[in-house]
Amino acid sequence: MTQKVLISAPYMLSAIDRFRPLFKEHDLEIIIPQVNERLEEEELLEYMGDIVGAICGDDRFTAKVLRAAPKLRVISKWGTGIDSIDQKACRKKGIRVCNTPNAFSEPVADTVIGYILCFSRNLAQMDSKMKRGEWIKIPGKALRECTLGVIGVGNVGKALVRRAKTFGMAILGNDIADMPDNFLVDTDIQMVAKEKLLSKSDYVSLNCDLNPSSYHMMNYKMFSLMKPSAIVINTARGPIIKEEDLIKALVEKKIGGAALDVFEVEPLPEGSPLKKMQNVMLAPHNANSSPEAWEAVHYSTIHNLIDVLNGGR
Repeated sequence: MTQKVLISAPYMLSAIDRFRPLFKEHDLEIIIPQVNERLEEEELLEYMGDIVGAICGDDRFTAKVLRAAPKLRVISKWGTGIDSIDQKACRKKGIRVCNTPNAFSEPVADTVIGYILCFSRNLAQMDSKMKRGEWIKIPGKALRECTLGVIGVGNVGKALVRRAKTFGMAILGNDIADMPDNFLVDTDIQMVAKEKLLSKSDYVSLNCDLNPSSYHMMNYKMFSLMKPSAIVINTARGPIIKEEDLIKALVEKKIGGAALDVFEVEPLPEGSPLKKMQNVMLAPHNANSSPEAWEAVHYSTIHNLIDVLNGGR
């Protein structure tokens, strides 16, 4: 008997034709909605009546959505973060939630290092001036002269720390979990309180999960602890930063700049002041960009879903 599966993960949709035979082999009919970045609650409600599984991106699987899904048995997240899924409601209804941990640690860590290099070497500013016909040498810093603060030293954070170590950066870390002794020795990272990390770092990279304790963790008070020249980098989740407070801190020169791959509202609204700030670098939630990693996640996500529907795990 054929069962219906919703597929709304944007990265998978572009490659879905390659996987149709695999779904057909397991008697699964795929339902593909119109989706840009994610499906909101009201959009999801249109599809919940008869699906048994979903492969999703950051879609809003709220308790209301789950109540409208009597046949739903599994939500397989394309990627790592599952903060957009009401996990308590899933447990109550016996719906399995799967993801692909450590899927994009390497490309995300590379992205953070890329931002650090751009700011420390003033690459974007010099490129812009040269193209305007201005021959101006802007002083920069070597990375070994800088301190990196990493808030959230999980898989991505550790990959970032190892990269920063090779550049000779001093590294401060903050995490609720204890770090393995060999990691501490190998990287020379110092685990410190968040306030000390913010006050001492030239670059602050946010690499933690989004949860009640990290929501709006970076607010005006926290930005005020940072060096006036410091740069905050967010490749994790947009709501970790209270965006209006970030804008205020940038305008008041409490910090030196920001690099943002994620935002409180995505896509970033057209009228956002961030789009007009010269000391801010923006990207469309794309730090995970890696064809090799994407391919691995395609297969992992599909097999997670099929395994549960076949009675495994």
